[in-house]
Amino acid sequence: MSRPEDTLPPDLFYNDTESYKYTTSSRIKSIQSSMTQRALQLLALTSPSMVLDIGCGSGLSGEHLSSSGHIWVGMDISASMLAIALDRDTDGDLLLADMGQGVPFRPGTFDAAISISALQWLCNADSSEVSATGRLSRFFDGLYSSLKRGGKAVLQFYPKNDVQRTMITSAAVKAGFGAGLLEDDPETKNKKLYLVLTVGAGRGEVVGGAVAGRDVTDVVKGMEGVDVIDERRKGKNGKGKEIKGSKSWILRKKEQGRNKGRAVKGDSKYTGRKRRPVF
Repeated sequence: MSRPEDTLPPDLFYNDTESYKYTTSSRIKSIQSSMTQRALQLLALTSPSMVLDIGCGSGLSGEHLSSSGHIWVGMDISASMLAIALDRDTDGDLLLADMGQGVPFRPGTFDAAISISALQWLCNADSSEVSATGRLSRFFDGLYSSLKRGGKAVLQFYPKNDVQRTMITSAAVKAGFGAGLLEDDPETKNKKLYLVLTVGAGRGEVVGGAVAGRDVTDVVKGMEGVDVIDERRKGKNGKGKEIKGSKSWILRKKEQGRNKGRAVKGDSKYTGRKRRPVF
């Protein structure tokens, strides 16, 4: 059986007919509800928060955000899905946007973000002029910017294979997130994968009751059942060798200089961070 993302782009696949079928299916509503509740459990928001719902569709996940007391904004590429959300009088604000072109909000707008069954669509390039890697990069870079320091995101997705799984997790890590993966029901056909992301606080800042260290991945380590993804923290290439210019390489070189009595600049949260292009 073919996957929806292999047939048409999402804005074409979710036309009026498919959007209505999706929203009114009792099976889909039940699955969507359980996955949204799981995402909220992993977010562990202790107070009413500003939440971004990515690929919000007709607002099924938004209902749970509203009932939990959160304010939310939903973005989706399907005009038909958003039209149904408006007809259903959802509480959230809605934006017609392609997440593969980025997350068009000011830096630090949201406390948290969720996404249910949408992320895998970014792995498909609809033309030779579009790169799946580029779409993933724009999405995660934009998401990282839109979240506050100490913010979290939980993105449920269905990768087609290990290649897509790696593409997605690597893009998140490259954007700067602390990242972990959680797989529910792994031994069944109904297994569900959740990508848990954190925007690390600076040294000494408190996140989730704990003081954050240098590595934002440490925040994810405290989440029950989540396997930490180590690519960014290792700063190594596929052969296990340290990458020249990576943060770990810079810190090691600085330490060598100090041991030799040389004047070396102090470490900071900016150590090893690439400069953005200046126009």
